[in-house]
Amino acid sequence: MLPRALSGADVCLMKRCSSQGVFRTGRRLVLGIETSCDETGAAVLDDTGLILGESLHSQKLTHLETGGIIPTVAQRLHRENICRVVQEALDRSGIEPSELTAVATTVKPGLALSLGIGLDFSQRFVRLHEKPFIPIHHMEAHALTVRMLHPVDFPFLVLLVSGGHSLLALAKGIDEFLLLGQTLDVAAGDTLDKIARRLSLSSHPECSSLSGGQAIELLAKEGDRFAFHFKSPMGQLYDCNFSFAGLQNQVTLAISKKEKEEGVEKGQLLSCVKDIAAASQHTVASHIVKRTHRAILFCKSKGLLPQHNPTLVVSGGVASNEYIRRTLKIVTDATGLHLLCPPSKFCTDNGVMIAWNGVERLKQGKGIMSHTEEVNYEPKAPLGLDITSEVKDAAIKIPPLKLKINS
Repeated sequence: MLPRALSGADVCLMKRCSSQGVFRTGRRLVLGIETSCDETGAAVLDDTGLILGESLHSQKLTHLETGGIIPTVAQRLHRENICRVVQEALDRSGIEPSELTAVATTVKPGLALSLGIGLDFSQRFVRLHEKPFIPIHHMEAHALTVRMLHPVDFPFLVLLVSGGHSLLALAKGIDEFLLLGQTLDVAAGDTLDKIARRLSLSSHPECSSLSGGQAIELLAKEGDRFAFHFKSPMGQLYDCNFSFAGLQNQVTLAISKKEKEEGVEKGQLLSCVKDIAAASQHTVASHIVKRTHRAILFCKSKGLLPQHNPTLVVSGGVASNEYIRRTLKIVTDATGLHLLCPPSKFCTDNGVMIAWNGVERLKQGKGIMSHTEEVNYEPKAPLGLDITSEVKDAAIKIPPLKLKINS
């Protein structure tokens, strides 16, 4: 069931911004709307990828206070902010709704209550203004953002790592992906966030306004990753899937042990907090790198990557982590791939990536719906064709690589 209908005031706001204008250019203009988790984002792009206007409301501080994302809270904050965010993006772009070519909105995957707010708003908006609607797969949007910034041709390898997702896929087209590996339990970003919470990093003077992953990355810079040894997950499984639950358990046990040794109660900071952060981050990076290395070798063995300038694209919130980027560079250098990462602001959830995915689909005439058609959101939605069993059957052993990162 969709969340409550927009209020009369909300509809009036839409009507006020719909004054009839003439098309000032021949460009195709797309409004993108993102509400899959805890960011309310909107952006207007033209068909060259030029960002005409954008707005983003982050719920990060609210969820830091509650110790994690509470879906009903995220829903309420989306509902309170979506009209303002969309209006700001339109105002900053100087574009009237009548001038838009289409509206693109995340409809899958994500938190059901959050997706519902964005979809409900968007369907009312396109019906009011009689604009085509383009439903967007959140992970496809992450994967394709790089094409807005660089001339990247298909096919290319994609690593998407965020708070809710960890996956490897081959992008063969804007809506054609081969899924090589995915998380079997928790995602990389969620793991780092939970480790940060267990370490009580929100009470650390340097980390009070940072997300868990950001806090881990900051403190790890001054930590000794060799002070703790955490076993890299799934070492004897020769596939490209991810698993972080075991690592999370290892770190939790190590923290409990140190608390007893230091006489520190749960919720207080350990003296070795930076070392645990460094060791945890390195183990997460090592696991990601090993699975990515195998994916590269698999794609090469099957002739799935181009001979000239094969590319690995890394996106998602965890891709903002500089240490993980640098470990991935070691692998791409060793295998002859070109590593591309969007700027950090485009790695996290935003309206720009949704608008760009809409632009790509508009250009190819794919997935464009009438404003009168009904669309449902999908909290769980796979990415592309699943060939993870084929990857597992290949049982590719990766050669050792020294992941030495200088501070």
